[in-house]
Amino acid sequence: MWNGVIPAVTTKFTPDGELDHAEMERCFALQMEAGCDGLIVCGSLGEGPMLSQDERLAVLKTAQSAAKGKPVLMTVSEAGTREACALAAKAAKAGASGLMVVPSPIYHTDEAETVATLRAVAAAGDLPVMIYSNRVAYRVDVTPRIMEELASDARFVAIKESSDDIRRTTEIINHLGDRYAVLTGVDNLAFEALSVGAVGWVAGLVVAFPAETVAIHRLLKQGRAAEALEIYRWFRPLLDLDVSTFLVQNIKLAEALAIGSTEHVRAPRRPLAGARRAEVEAIVRRALERRPALKLAA
Repeated sequence: MWNGVIPAVTTKFTPDGELDHAEMERCFALQMEAGCDGLIVCGSLGEGPMLSQDERLAVLKTAQSAAKGKPVLMTVSEAGTREACALAAKAAKAGASGLMVVPSPIYHTDEAETVATLRAVAAAGDLPVMIYSNRVAYRVDVTPRIMEELASDARFVAIKESSDDIRRTTEIINHLGDRYAVLTGVDNLAFEALSVGAVGWVAGLVVAFPAETVAIHRLLKQGRAAEALEIYRWFRPLLDLDVSTFLVQNIKLAEALAIGSTEHVRAPRRPLAGARRAEVEAIVRRALERRPALKLAA
């Protein structure tokens, strides 16, 4: 459950802003058909903060239907601990396989507050937890020292490592051994992280290019690093689109061009326009024109 390629999927909307469950079902199924190992819903890429808790639970249900028994994790990223605990409990009741938990994205907790928040959410959900460590986006660094303090609670099982420092993967493993499954959460550091011990990839561009994402992970597992690197180098300009304030719009445009999906987003976001749209579209179209042939053993 805590390894392989796990897409952080986008949430699909109709033109009038309602949840588009049919399109989500179609897109989520493409991830499963490509060999992904689970789904994570309602994260940053999934526009979770723009959704009500009831909407997030509805997205969870759709993902569970598409996943065909593979794990589906709910992202918990709430301003207040009370609200985070409430969502964790609701997700558990709805049958989520686990939680991916962010400390408050609004208030920048100190170490003691970070530990207390994560413990409270884990207790409320009583599910396996992946700690989302993203000091760049959320200004809270869940350090190896914090991870060590939380290690006594068996519900904490994995780390989504998104510090944007490739040294951190090795630091976690050196400090804590195999206590946590370490998954990389930065698309354009994935090859590097997987090469030094990360066991999985919480991926973003996978939603538009699932086969290539899965191929990189599988090739590395098979010891075929040179072949994986060739695909990764082709993929890299696309993967850079994940590391942006506009990652949601970037990746939804990539989905529109690569798999015929939609670009509808929740306000205050707006679809890309003008020079920024032209730049992203050129990157995606160039990649599609040069798409590598995949030769991969199961």
